[in-house]
Amino acid sequence: MRDHRHSKLMAKAMREALAEKNLTITHSEALEIVARQFGLANWNVLAAKIGEGEAAEARETIRLDQAVPIVRIFDVAKASEFYIGFLGFSFDWEHRYGENFPLYMQISRSGLRLHLSEHAGDATPGGNMCVYMTGIRDLHRELQAKDYRYMKPGLEDQGGRLELQVTDPFSNRIRFMELAES
Repeated sequence: MRDHRHSKLMAKAMREALAEKNLTITHSEALEIVARQFGLANWNVLAAKIGEGEAAEARETIRLDQAVPIVRIFDVAKASEFYIGFLGFSFDWEHRYGENFPLYMQISRSGLRLHLSEHAGDATPGGNMCVYMTGIRDLHRELQAKDYRYMKPGLEDQGGRLELQVTDPFSNRIRFMELAES
């Protein structure tokens, strides 16, 4: 989704769309229209706002990447049935310190990574995580079609977001959330 930082591209796209209808405006006129669409008085005000944002981004030296939750599991077969079979995650890798040691593995789906661990000290069962996403209605239909015997999650409107909550066999909850567009 474009925002005020893309105003020059928006102005160019507007000019091109109008030109296809045999209407021509100058680039300056297009920039003025885009500024008004953002509720600003003119292009100069919008240009200053763009400059402020770029200066703030240039000063930022700390960048945080995605967190990868560790989820406590007790049974690999049940975890695989739930996370891979039901939720549609893919197996990425696993690690054990040796034969007959607890499993530590990574699964992923659509950019979300989870670590599943049998190690007692890694996580506490009964955790809760929120996963922001798009396409929640499609996910709901997909899960309903699988007819998983232990869970039939619903889709709830929480006023400003849609939420689909699942609980794994080890009492860990995942709340998939899609924010309503404003």
